[in-house]
Amino acid sequence: MYRILIVEDDRGIAKAIEEQAKLWDLEARCVQDFRQVLKEFARFEPHLVLLDIALPFFNGYHWCSEIRKVSKVPVIFISSASDKMNIVMAMNMGADDFIAKPFDQSVLIAKMQAMLRRTYDFGASAPLLEHRGALLNTGNGTLIYQGERLDLTKNEYRILSVLMENKGRVVSRERLMERLWESDSFVDENTLTVNVNRLRKKLDAAGLDGFITTKFGVGYLIEG
Repeated sequence: MYRILIVEDDRGIAKAIEEQAKLWDLEARCVQDFRQVLKEFARFEPHLVLLDIALPFFNGYHWCSEIRKVSKVPVIFISSASDKMNIVMAMNMGADDFIAKPFDQSVLIAKMQAMLRRTYDFGASAPLLEHRGALLNTGNGTLIYQGERLDLTKNEYRILSVLMENKGRVVSRERLMERLWESDSFVDENTLTVNVNRLRKKLDAAGLDGFITTKFGVGYLIEG
């Protein structure tokens, strides 16, 4: 079942789209916190985003730009501000389509289904792992925090992905070393410690202090 994220602050419109989507076997969710759109995006992992321009706190252009930093998921703008300038701006920010309000619900659904068919005939989008606003794209191995990309080595990425996949659970050093063994280089206890320390320094420098917790004699943990 395809998942649709609705970023629309008019609750009447948002709910109407949500109910209509369900009739067509689409799983739809309306954003609740317009300050945390990217966090809700990461948690829901939608196949398509419907995005209004005029939103509380940050406008739709901002959120489209943020989504494009971590995902190629289709984005359709829905807005009454449908003049040429706004349409061009939306496309330049990475939108895939623009539908002017007011719109017919059946037309919206038809456009969504066409977009989903075109996109996912070529495979699903890569999942995102999120914690404290940091987004790890498991498709390309990038970490984004507050709009900035953190460069990770292959081993740093492998360590972080295992810990974020197991958020709230302690991951043993042995399991982490097994993941690092997927690389061509030999990994011993000291190499693991060096990689974890380097990763921590990068996270701390980016403002993610205390992101990884050490459980002495056991392993490492990202608090849930």
